[in-house]
Amino acid sequence: MKKTYKIEVDCANCANKMEDAAKRTEGVKNATVNFMTLKMSVEFEDGQDIKAVMQKVRTNCKKVEDDCEIFI
Repeated sequence: MKKTYKIEVDCANCANKMEDAAKRTEGVKNATVNFMTLKMSVEFEDGQDIKAVMQKVRTNCKKVEDDCEIFI
C-alpha cells in the first residue's frame, strides 16, 4: 500500500534527510519526499500496521531533522 502525507520542512537538504530516514524505517518498502510540493509518499511492506509504521517514520525523521513535521 502507498500513502501520501503532507510535510513541513525548511530546505531541500532537510527533505533528503527525511527521505533517507523514512526509507530506513522498518515496515517501509520505499519512500520519496518532494520538497517543492511538501509531500512524502510512503510505500509500506505487506501486512504492516500503517499507523504504527508512520509513528516510527516520524520519530526517525525527527532524529535527523528536529524541526520537521509529518501530518499523519
